[in-house]
Amino acid sequence: MQRQTTIAKANEIVRKWYVVDATDKPLGRLASEIAVYLSGKNKPIYTPNVDCGDYIIVINAEKVSLSGDKEHKKNYYNVSQYLGGLRTRSSGTMLRDYPEEMIERAVKGMLPKGRLGRQMNKKLFVYAGPDHLHEAQKPEELKLKF
Repeated sequence: MQRQTTIAKANEIVRKWYVVDATDKPLGRLASEIAVYLSGKNKPIYTPNVDCGDYIIVINAEKVSLSGDKEHKKNYYNVSQYLGGLRTRSSGTMLRDYPEEMIERAVKGMLPKGRLGRQMNKKLFVYAGPDHLHEAQKPEELKLKF
């Protein structure tokens, strides 16, 4: 008897909503776990060319932790394509002023590049404080492995 490989179809995927509390979680480990859930790799129906992931809400982004001396040494760069248009911000500045963007960038780097990765990234919602706008979706608390 031959076994059939199941291929997920976009219209048959059931998506859940999860809430993740980022308080005192290392940034990289948090981002890698979130990327697994956004891409659907935690499900048995995972198919690489189909977005079968869930929605993730991250709260308390301002309380995420950085190991070592990354708060001073790690930098984030933006270039405007003009001469002298390089903007550099340290992790300490990002954590203080833009904690949502910091987590979004970390997760985006761990998702596939291209059209599918951008589609997965749209299912991520990051909030600096403990409140979020998605109570109507009845999200479940997600306990991470670390």
